[in-house]
Amino acid sequence: MKTSLEITLSELKKFLNEEQISVNLTVRELHSKDESYHEVSLPDIVVFPKETDEVSQILKTANNLHIPVVPFGRGSSLEGHVIPYDNGITIDFSLMDKILEIRENDLLVKVQPGVTRTQLNKELKKYGLFFSVDPGADATLGGMAATNASGTTTVKYGVMRDQVRDLEVVLADGTVIHTGSLAAKSASGYHLNGLFVGSEGTLGCFTELTLRVYGIPEFTMAARAVFPTVQNAVEAVTSILQAGIPIARVELVDEESIRQVNRFSETNYAERPTLFLEFDGNEAGLKQDIEFTKEIMEDHGCEEIQFETDNTARTKLWDARHNLAYAYIHGNVGKKMMVTDVCVPISELADAVVFARKELNSLDLIGGLTGHVGDGNFHAIIMIDMNDAEEVARADSFNEKIVHYAIDRNGTCTGEHGVGIGKQKYQALEHGAALQVMEKIKIALDPNNILNPQKIVKIESIGE
Repeated sequence: MKTSLEITLSELKKFLNEEQISVNLTVRELHSKDESYHEVSLPDIVVFPKETDEVSQILKTANNLHIPVVPFGRGSSLEGHVIPYDNGITIDFSLMDKILEIRENDLLVKVQPGVTRTQLNKELKKYGLFFSVDPGADATLGGMAATNASGTTTVKYGVMRDQVRDLEVVLADGTVIHTGSLAAKSASGYHLNGLFVGSEGTLGCFTELTLRVYGIPEFTMAARAVFPTVQNAVEAVTSILQAGIPIARVELVDEESIRQVNRFSETNYAERPTLFLEFDGNEAGLKQDIEFTKEIMEDHGCEEIQFETDNTARTKLWDARHNLAYAYIHGNVGKKMMVTDVCVPISELADAVVFARKELNSLDLIGGLTGHVGDGNFHAIIMIDMNDAEEVARADSFNEKIVHYAIDRNGTCTGEHGVGIGKQKYQALEHGAALQVMEKIKIALDPNNILNPQKIVKIESIGE
């Protein structure tokens, strides 16, 4: 009598070739984790579709057999989104990596989910265009839509949800739908783009994405500004935003993190709360904006400000920010990195960062804080010994404290990392009765609970 695994493999081989199906242990191990600290779990099978029809057939098969399915991009998520805790099938979208159409006159691009943002921007540059969302990692666009990724450019261009014009989605039963159109706006029907973006693979698998792109700015300038306190830095940003100055990026890095940057990148930045900023637009307009920005920063106690227009210098400046996680890893050998995030109203951000720093210190945890201060989102990087249960417990306690702090101030448990498995326990606290609406949507679209089970909402068992 055939086992469940043998039956599943037999069904998959009816429409996928041998190279598209793997039960190899090494391949399964690569798909058992993401970049988070969460416990690993092996899928039983990894499949590599090349087109939408194959994804549809995979989901039909899985739905009929009640086999769980987890979509996988590059595994760069930070809350265990792609870890298959119920085993089953992992769908790796790396072979669906084509840029299907660039509509430069419409400022739109259509891509398959395995395309990475770096790959897309390299092609768009030929047209004088770029894709705006920059989460730091070279993630796939399908994965970025699944987690509603954002990052350093959000303050000007918005999050992933703001860029999605249309999705081709394969539902749990294999049905293929489109969630939008090429039109710039629509008053027709429910807003399905908003529903599916950020659903983390729990409602369907994305097989095509139509995204907004932008013209490459004429002129770009970066800056690094040093402040005596976090409050001074955040208040300066608030004043800049209130003045209507169009910042493209603005990041806060606390003094402990600057210390790690100096060690790792061999820089000699002042070890004080620091803002990393970027401005873009036309040169004449930017000169006025930058002069106004200087005045505002000086009014808020800025101790040092350095501007860079040279591309190499700008890249070096931003590398310090983007390499912060690696700075902590290299500076704390033997420890695992736990990265968490919350988001609060901008008016609450300075106090939230100060609260988080005090909690880190009181719990005797190694870590630092960095934030997208233009939108109230900040991250805590904590280095912990996963073999030390007491230290892990202290890190979990810290995470819980800053989550409660954020939610108590009408914020959210995660601004951009997503829910995955790590933030699921806070969903009822944050959403209240609205969580029951989410559960009903999940059950309606995925009655057998095969799509990334145990993530965001928790439906007790497959097939019920």
